[in-house]
Amino acid sequence: MADTTYRLEVDPVLDDPATRIVVCCGSGGVGKTTTAAALGVRAAERGRKVVVLTIDPARRLAQSMGIEALDNVPRRVEGVDGGAGGELHAMMLDMKRTFDEIVEAHSDEERARAILENPFYQSLSAGFAGTQEYMAMEKLGQLRARDEWDLIVVDTPPSRSALDFLDAPSRLGSFLDGKFIKVLMAPAKIGGRAGMKFLGVGMSVMSGPLNKLMGAQLLRDVQTFVAAMDTMFGGFRTRADATYRLLQAPGTAFLVVAAPERDALREAAYFIERLAADRMPLAGLVLNRVHG
Repeated sequence: MADTTYRLEVDPVLDDPATRIVVCCGSGGVGKTTTAAALGVRAAERGRKVVVLTIDPARRLAQSMGIEALDNVPRRVEGVDGGAGGELHAMMLDMKRTFDEIVEAHSDEERARAILENPFYQSLSAGFAGTQEYMAMEKLGQLRARDEWDLIVVDTPPSRSALDFLDAPSRLGSFLDGKFIKVLMAPAKIGGRAGMKFLGVGMSVMSGPLNKLMGAQLLRDVQTFVAAMDTMFGGFRTRADATYRLLQAPGTAFLVVAAPERDALREAAYFIERLAADRMPLAGLVLNRVHG
């Protein structure tokens, strides 16, 4: 019987000029961030201009690259062999700063100031469930649209959270379809105790920071926020859908990272099935901590 085992060759993936995005995903503790950093170094050494974007709020990427700190702006990584003309840059997603940048870019100065100073917006941008994953989509879309980088390597959070990354466009669509907006707006229209009781339905799905904002002032803040953001909602959905399609395109390669352990392999299998269901281009599985 012929050996049909497929062996992943990383260099051809990194060398292919058609490959513009590599997404590393996997469960926690398997070396995913290290793998993303190594891919970035390898691609840069082979002549590509690379940026590694970590969505994981942990600061392991900076540590693995010998950088004191990373933020929302790509930082040049020194010490990489640039003899072939390549460069390596790294950055860490700043969820709130990315949200602020979107507001500033897609509204006039007065409206942007009103939104950024709105207490409800400040809580939403800092701690609303799903905001981090959606802003990761936004940042990836921004990096790709600038066309400044030959290759973008994305280091995602542990796999269950990375699934949220894939779900971000549909979650945002549900938010913008009006059901949640109506829940937020209804208390302002109803007013009084009835409004606060109705508000409880919406508050049950919000994270901690929003619970600090209560009473009539919250109702006014919500109403002001929704009114100010109304013209931007369509753009959010359009960009999220465009980035989702970008992830499905041939120029994207997903690498699932796992360790030779039962739980990690189970997580990897689960994620591979999800990628197939979403028609995401899987390049292969990186089995870390295995010695030949």
